[in-house]
Amino acid sequence: MKKALQGVFSVNPVSLTVLMTLLVLTLFVVQVDLFEIIELKTYDLRFLSRGTKAPKPEIVLAALDEKSLKAEGRWPWPRSKIAKLIEILSQDGAKVIGFDMIFAEPDQNSTIQLLQRMEEKMKHHGVEHEGLRAFIEENKASADHDLALAQAIRESAAKVVLGYFFHMRQRDLEYQLEDRDREDQISRISGSRYPIVFMARQDLGSEAFIQAYAPQANLALLAGATPAAGYFNMIPDQDGVLRSMPLAIQCGQDVYSPLSIQSVWHYLGNPPLAVLVAPYGIEGIRMGNRLIPTDENGRMLINYLGPEKTFPTYSITDFLHGEIPKGTLTNKIVLVGATAIGIYDMRNTPFAAVYPGLEVHATVIDNILKKEFIHKPIWTKVFDALAMVLFALLMGALIPRLSAIQGVLLMSGLFVFYILLCQWLFTHALLWVNMVYPLLALVLLYASLTVYRYLTEERDRKKIRRAFSHYVSSSVVNEVLKNPDKLKLGGEMKELTVLFSDIRGFTTLSEGLSPEEVHALINEYLTAMTAVVFKHGGTLDKYMGDAVMAIYGAPIDQPDHAHKACDTALDMMHVLKDLNALWTREGKPLLDIGIGINTGLMMVGNMGSEQRFEYTVLGDAVNLGSRLEGANKSYLTHILISEFTYEKVKDRFLCMEIDSVRVKGKSRPIRIFQLLGRQDAAASHAETIRYFHQGLQCYKEQKWDQAAEAFKSASVMDKELHAARLYLERIARLKSNPPPPDWDGTYTLMEK
Repeated sequence: MKKALQGVFSVNPVSLTVLMTLLVLTLFVVQVDLFEIIELKTYDLRFLSRGTKAPKPEIVLAALDEKSLKAEGRWPWPRSKIAKLIEILSQDGAKVIGFDMIFAEPDQNSTIQLLQRMEEKMKHHGVEHEGLRAFIEENKASADHDLALAQAIRESAAKVVLGYFFHMRQRDLEYQLEDRDREDQISRISGSRYPIVFMARQDLGSEAFIQAYAPQANLALLAGATPAAGYFNMIPDQDGVLRSMPLAIQCGQDVYSPLSIQSVWHYLGNPPLAVLVAPYGIEGIRMGNRLIPTDENGRMLINYLGPEKTFPTYSITDFLHGEIPKGTLTNKIVLVGATAIGIYDMRNTPFAAVYPGLEVHATVIDNILKKEFIHKPIWTKVFDALAMVLFALLMGALIPRLSAIQGVLLMSGLFVFYILLCQWLFTHALLWVNMVYPLLALVLLYASLTVYRYLTEERDRKKIRRAFSHYVSSSVVNEVLKNPDKLKLGGEMKELTVLFSDIRGFTTLSEGLSPEEVHALINEYLTAMTAVVFKHGGTLDKYMGDAVMAIYGAPIDQPDHAHKACDTALDMMHVLKDLNALWTREGKPLLDIGIGINTGLMMVGNMGSEQRFEYTVLGDAVNLGSRLEGANKSYLTHILISEFTYEKVKDRFLCMEIDSVRVKGKSRPIRIFQLLGRQDAAASHAETIRYFHQGLQCYKEQKWDQAAEAFKSASVMDKELHAARLYLERIARLKSNPPPPDWDGTYTLMEK
């Protein structure tokens, strides 16, 4: 039973993939605030990436801007000036005039106040003078700017749509609003009610709509002059950015429309207008043949066109003084509102942190006229979840089988692909799909599977080290038998040669076989490699998992230790070739190895504690040998030796200089060479080496074109000379991004 439970709850790539996927899906369902805000920010970036778009020419803005305030005086202006503006806009051919402002209080006219005081004084003193009373009444009528504005609204050839706003909660009011007053305010906005509300479920009731407590309407005199009105309330997201417009707000028993809807509705000639409510909430607004999509609460995603002043904008003062060309407003929707920062009608939008609310209304109108709406339908949640599951399947299936570099490339490729897909859907299909949660799933899956693979790889390597830790080379045993003092701790500095070899792709190999098969394969490989080391008089320093470390020149002195190390490396490759041929016939996987050799001063002797020690070497020369083994991956070579080893063996072995490298932490560059074979193989490699060395010399002299030609020739001579192609890639980068003046052609070696 215990074993069965351990099998169920054991950690493996499959269970880890399922666990991480369920975790992200849970976060997706819960909608964690942090990730939701990040998603909103990615939405904003999609606008910036898409760029600006041209607006409909039918929309013009009459702006209460700094220029108008400077010319006409501080706000609020006399209503007579607004009346004059309506007259001018109407005469120039405007079809609809929408006000993104409210006239809730009587106009503060000093002439009216003076006439009212005169009237009160006459009544107080009992003065009865028909001529004076007629004079007062006549001047009161002519000085009543609210009356003048109401008259201008009635007489306007353009349809005037007045703006108002809702108090969303009772506590938003600074005073107690009586029911009678509330009903009076509601009666003044009756023209903005939706005439039809289609309810798929009658039991939805108020749950489907954003609720408001009471409107703040225009003066009854002005509200009576036109039935057209629309609210200008805007509701930003939790991070303060305005991304949507509420197209339906319920107050009392009725549902009301905003300034933008009313302006378009009258502009289009009052087509049938209705709110569509699906079982899950509001589906959208139907206006004639237009279906305006919304979320379940009636909010339309605003398809912003660009930064401020994307729409044609004129100062109100220019209209008042006749400075706008005639016919500018013919058959246009003119929105009147404030853009001056001091009047505080500014919004935070994806394009700008300070953006006039007037342009928000204009953008909504533009979206409706163009029928260009950003969609986020219910089914996109299914798309988001499927994207997470697909990433889980891909990562779970491929990451365990790929090398570390391939895993990074896979994850990076999928990451970039999904970002580009989201941007493409947004730009071309006007579709908003979630970017954050699928990418979060991708990164978490990659990280968890990579950590798991790293831990299991280390576990496997430790098992191999423990299994072979009690083995030492026969030469060490013989030396100890001759001189028991060798068992004492300590060491000496000697010039030696160290050899490192390592299997490439060990992780992929170990995960493709059963533990028993891996054990058998590694045993067979290490047995063969150890035999080669012993054949040439080397000391097997240690096994490091699948890696072999051997030293030459100790404990037995060997004047030709560098030659023996090179002979070992060449024979290792020959033996590996025979092993691979055998494994091919047996249906086993093939191995590939890299070998690094360096010669130099090293500390050699028994290292460790009194209880446990091992015969080994230490020092920078040893570290360089290890780095050369790892560098084979970069140059796609099999055997790399340092210049110090090369100087010892160049008379007997065929070598080709590959690069000049600088080891991390060291300032002096070191030349490295590829060991090709023994001198009897020189004829077959002569032309390749000549071209490659020619290319290397030109490369160091920054003669890019000559170097490229030489490397191409070398590559043609030897199809497996991958280093030549590596230099061609370097040259391409250096030509486009020239090196600094002090560049000496040295490459910093990062591999360990």
